[in-house]
Amino acid sequence: MSNIKMLTEDEVRDSAKIILGFDAQETDVKQGTGQITTFKELGFNCNLNNHKPDGWYLPNDRTKVAIVLETKSEKQSLENQKWVDELLVNIDIVGTKYKEVVGILYNGIEQRVFLNKDEIIKKPKELQNKDFYLDLFTNKPIDTQQIYLTTKKINDLLHFKFGVNDYYDRMVFTACALVGKRYGAWLDKGRDYTTLHNSILNTLSKSLDTAIKQNEKLKILLEMYSKVQMNITTNQDAIDEFIDCVETISDLINSKHWNGEDVMGIFFNEFNRYKGKSENGQIFTPGHVTSLMYRISDVNMDDRVLDAACGSGAFLTKSMSNMIYEAGGFGTLKAKKIMSEQLYGIEIDKRVYSLACANMLIHKDGKTNLEQLDSTTQEAADWIKSKKITKVLMNPPYERKYHPEIIIKNVLDNCTKGTIATFLLPDKKLEKFSKKWQKSVLSKHRLLKVIKLPEKTFDEGVVVSIFMFECHKPQNNEEVFTCYIQEDGLERVKNQGRQDVNNKWQEIENKWVEIIKKQTGDTTIKWINPNECLSYQKDERPFTVSEEDFIQGMMKYLMYKENIDEKELSETLVNKVMYSSLIKKDEKNNSVTINLQGGEHDE
Repeated sequence: MSNIKMLTEDEVRDSAKIILGFDAQETDVKQGTGQITTFKELGFNCNLNNHKPDGWYLPNDRTKVAIVLETKSEKQSLENQKWVDELLVNIDIVGTKYKEVVGILYNGIEQRVFLNKDEIIKKPKELQNKDFYLDLFTNKPIDTQQIYLTTKKINDLLHFKFGVNDYYDRMVFTACALVGKRYGAWLDKGRDYTTLHNSILNTLSKSLDTAIKQNEKLKILLEMYSKVQMNITTNQDAIDEFIDCVETISDLINSKHWNGEDVMGIFFNEFNRYKGKSENGQIFTPGHVTSLMYRISDVNMDDRVLDAACGSGAFLTKSMSNMIYEAGGFGTLKAKKIMSEQLYGIEIDKRVYSLACANMLIHKDGKTNLEQLDSTTQEAADWIKSKKITKVLMNPPYERKYHPEIIIKNVLDNCTKGTIATFLLPDKKLEKFSKKWQKSVLSKHRLLKVIKLPEKTFDEGVVVSIFMFECHKPQNNEEVFTCYIQEDGLERVKNQGRQDVNNKWQEIENKWVEIIKKQTGDTTIKWINPNECLSYQKDERPFTVSEEDFIQGMMKYLMYKENIDEKELSETLVNKVMYSSLIKKDEKNNSVTINLQGGEHDE
């Protein structure tokens, strides 16, 4: 028999009071917990006599967010609709005076959270400080469109006013300016270029000082910034406009509403918009794909995530955002652990590595576990093995000269047993690797799923799929689940790539996450034999000939036999109809009558 003592409702309420911070002495707000205070005593006209909340946060300013708490003992299930209904009544009462009300149902183990009676699904399991709940009504996505427009201004300024011809230099300089702004660089308008440059450099050096002691390679960011080739402009208007743009982007991406958007990916689309892909053979991963891969891989706040070809850091910033959100926000101790111990990246190219470092710096941190290494080497393999990785999210290089097959094998072989490793690759890539590679990999690791993505996912024209492996579990001829996401709802925006302008992707993503996890629910699902193929197999359309095709073919054959020129005949007929016919239009019957040499033909 278990002797584990379960918390009573009173004990849960007392604990919630401390966690939420309802015990603090604050002006301009009523807050507290208990079973004595009624809604009437709190100032509400409540028809339910002696109706009492378990906890309350009620600002004097009624335009602000209010919180109402309902607690239960640990033994009570929050799935009980009776407890939910009780909370919803309390939300209604508080809602008579407050436009925005957060309702929390809590049993000491887990919570359910409602915004004006609408339950939110994406939330931490554990109760958080009240600041977390107060932010929920303003937790809106970052305006990526504004980032694109502002980035275009920066690109034009650096190219034409500052004379920075290399697009990587423009990215590095802008990224470092954003890091400088994030850590307090002196970016006031009216200062000359030398002051601007030195302020960014000094701030970078100070912000990296402690981190460099843990990872010497972070000096590469300073090195790349110092190497930027630029004309020292005296155009003060251009300098001031650049500073304005940096401040605009900084305010957007450093807000509490950041949801893992890859700012460097946005920079890449703009700064390099006239090329399909960079000179280093890299294709930067679209944000909606990183989100899908994160979710279908079941990444959680306790995972140790690796991207061994991290590029700008898209998968790492998305993982950091989602994991920290699950942990309760950036102010938690768990968030610090996530950033310092649970995110790992490798990038071979120095300039791209510096951008990944800057990306992580801009988004709060997580930079110390980025390594500038060649992922095909034994050094990289040993480094991966030492990190005890539990999840892999990667978009490896596709070109043969970068040896993606070695990178993938290095990752699979050196992750811990049971690690889910998810790769974004061209549809037929695994089948193009040697039979020896296929046999070696599948004898040790299992290919679980292949998810074919829409053929227009990348502007570069590469058709890709998601390949999910389980490390150190042999295939043993087990069949592989495959499916085909034919549409993602994105549309092409001029000079900005494909974007979710109509906000369709979230619903599509939710649908496919459920299908992929349950492995049922869509007609595109197929199970493939790994001995026969390693990609999604599209249905072949049966060969058919329509009556129209048959007649057209016969006409061409007869004209050929009679030596009739098809083009000449076509032009003669068109001219005859156009210029030698009487054409009448009947508006009433919506028809056209062509009178050709005495005959009438309705069209």
